[in-house]
Amino acid sequence: MAQRNSSGRGTTATRTKRQTGNQTPNTPRVSESAISRMKVDDLRSQLKRRGVSGISALRKPELVKTLARTMRGESGAARRSTGPAGRPSATRKSTAAKKTTAAKRTTSARRSATSPAKAAPAARATGARAKATGTRKAAPARAKATSSRAKTASSRAKATSSRAKAAPARKTSSARAQAAPTRGPASSRSIGSSQLITSLADRPERPGRSLVTRNHEVIQRWARARGAKPATIAGTEREGRPGVLTFNIPGYRESSRIREITWNDWFRTFDLRRLNLIYQEQMRDGRQSNFFRTENPNREDG
Repeated sequence: MAQRNSSGRGTTATRTKRQTGNQTPNTPRVSESAISRMKVDDLRSQLKRRGVSGISALRKPELVKTLARTMRGESGAARRSTGPAGRPSATRKSTAAKKTTAAKRTTSARRSATSPAKAAPAARATGARAKATGTRKAAPARAKATSSRAKTASSRAKATSSRAKAAPARKTSSARAQAAPTRGPASSRSIGSSQLITSLADRPERPGRSLVTRNHEVIQRWARARGAKPATIAGTEREGRPGVLTFNIPGYRESSRIREITWNDWFRTFDLRRLNLIYQEQMRDGRQSNFFRTENPNREDG
């Protein structure tokens, strides 16, 4: 029958002395009780630091067991690395002995290398190094010469490119100068107030704008859009060449005196007399305009 103690409490006289923490056998440093008091984030952090993966889905009890198992493995590895009573194991002694032997061999090799019998090979090696040094010095000189030739070639290429770029610019300037309206004593004020059209890419600034051009392609495009044919006025011919230049536009300024000619004859006469074509693309209300007039800067009539 159990005996009561002096405090009168109903506990047994024989008590088992409790130990703090849950001590794992053979691993006194690993306490699962202490580990279980850690937070989940700390447990995961400890496991990640030890290189353990696949722990994101584990709950706390599993994390505790995993960390304890990992720490036990670390403690076992530490014990195996040392001998009894913490002395270095035989493996370390063997490694130290090997290092000592290697050091002795290196010292012996150095001493033998300085002997008179091997002085000649050393001299030959010195001569070889001297030759190699001379070769290395010559290499930068050759490299500099190659670099100079490359720079010269690059300069020539740039000069050629500059001339090539300048050529189209001169051609464009020449074409624009040829397309510019000619002026003379009989030039009308319309030339100064008309927008100059020098290529097919130019467009009128607004509907109803008065335009002037000498470009053949622009003139042909304007005529084709209206079904116009190159023509001259009968009775104005000069020495077998066309006289006054005009266009035969169906339904516009029809006359029995209009006689159609070829584009070659029309433009030959146009350039020979240095004529200007004053015309419109559209009227102010946006409708197509058939207005045109050839002007001779040296005479009233083109």
